[in-house]
Amino acid sequence: MAQTDVLIVGAGPTGLALALWLTRQGVSARIIDKNNGPGEASRAMAVQARTLELYRQLDLAEAVVEAGYKTPAMNMWALGRHRARIPLGDAGRRVSAYPFVLIYPQDRHERLLVQQLQALAVDVEWRTELLSFEEGESHVTALLKQADGREEAVMATYLAGCDGARSRVRHQIGSGFEGGTYKQLFYVADVRVTGIEPAGEAHIAFDQSDFVLLLCYGEKDRYRLIGTVRDERAEHPEHLTFADVGHDAINGLNLKITEVYWFSTYRVHHRVTDHFRRGRAFLLGDAAHVHSPAGGQGMNTGILDANNLAWKLAAVVKGKAPDTLLDSYQIERQAFARKLVDTTDRLFTFVTAQGRFADFVRTRVAPLFASVAYKSGNVREYLFRAVSQTTLEYRHSPLSQGKAGEVHGGDRLPWLPGALADNYDSLAAIDWQVQVFGEAKADLTQWCAKHGIALHVFAWEHAYENTGVARNAAYLLRPDSYVALADPEGEACTLSRYFEEHGVLLPA
Repeated sequence: MAQTDVLIVGAGPTGLALALWLTRQGVSARIIDKNNGPGEASRAMAVQARTLELYRQLDLAEAVVEAGYKTPAMNMWALGRHRARIPLGDAGRRVSAYPFVLIYPQDRHERLLVQQLQALAVDVEWRTELLSFEEGESHVTALLKQADGREEAVMATYLAGCDGARSRVRHQIGSGFEGGTYKQLFYVADVRVTGIEPAGEAHIAFDQSDFVLLLCYGEKDRYRLIGTVRDERAEHPEHLTFADVGHDAINGLNLKITEVYWFSTYRVHHRVTDHFRRGRAFLLGDAAHVHSPAGGQGMNTGILDANNLAWKLAAVVKGKAPDTLLDSYQIERQAFARKLVDTTDRLFTFVTAQGRFADFVRTRVAPLFASVAYKSGNVREYLFRAVSQTTLEYRHSPLSQGKAGEVHGGDRLPWLPGALADNYDSLAAIDWQVQVFGEAKADLTQWCAKHGIALHVFAWEHAYENTGVARNAAYLLRPDSYVALADPEGEACTLSRYFEEHGVLLPA
């Protein structure tokens, strides 16, 4: 019987990213998908700053940025009039090395991830379906159906369900998927557009109960169009064409659509599963949570699921941590998923609500507020943090301890740019490390050297005073780069005690 450390079901961005992080850590992963190959339609569009930060561990960040398109601004239209232009180019310049909104269609994203896996000698097994699985004391036995109809049994230490909203893994482990479905029917289309001004930017237009979002790919005249289908036409989506959808908001943009490359309709769900882990099976991405596309969070959230789980699986598979470490995956990611569903639900409800008052707020109040508020650098930065997922933290996780300055255990480490390099350069290593801003104590230096844990000391700068980090404190970072322990005293014994309490073996 074939064996692997982790069997990954589903080769969308979540499954592919999980396979990459595991393979980079020396964990064998087998990834299957019942489809014929990577997606050919650009579903998710935005790659958020936090995803790019974590992609540095996979040597992917710069490739994605180069292949994607930095959206210069969002324009707001109402009732056929241009009401506001919101610059997006440097909203997060004090927050991240990636302070922009990057558009990189999911189909291209998937193909890049597949290529990266192939470079590591891992091929996606397309047209291969999970039929069932059984859990044993030390492994999972999965029954697969190959492209030629042949059935194969595979033994894996763990199983990762990245198989979408209709997840077979989720159904078999009996995990619920509480939530609901919005009544609105959405359409999405890839189109060629002329006449739009300013060209190359994003546009959102409201016209009474109709709205449309226009996103630029970075290719001349080519855009993604997203909107809602109203009235009785929404009852029979299988018969709809682009000509059938409402064009009031589209016409309000004063543009001309000269070609429709792709058109589809879909309904939006908001659900979170009961169990992100059950035994040796895990749920990630859409198999664990689905929500409205507001804010471009879906694909990024799945990739961060993969980042969170991969280092924990690697530690347990290699015998460096107890199986109980894996319980923190559900604790950390389920809490974030529920918060995200609530947040996107409120935004989605605002955009799609019907009635005179809702129309008045969208077409009159919101554009005025956006135009005034976005002139404030603090407001721009706040909104960037909210959308970019750089505010995501795990403070309530059992793995998070301490506080030094304004940084708590569980936080994303503040990004601190330097003259030659930033403090995120060292985070490319998928391993435990310590960062100190100022001077490290001698016993801490000796302890890190003894145990093979990288210690990075940054000379204190006046600019650090407003970033939240404390001078001479020690920040122990997990392999996924989140702060595990923030010790204001920078003591070696505090770090040593952390590893003992969590049962994580030190390298030496």
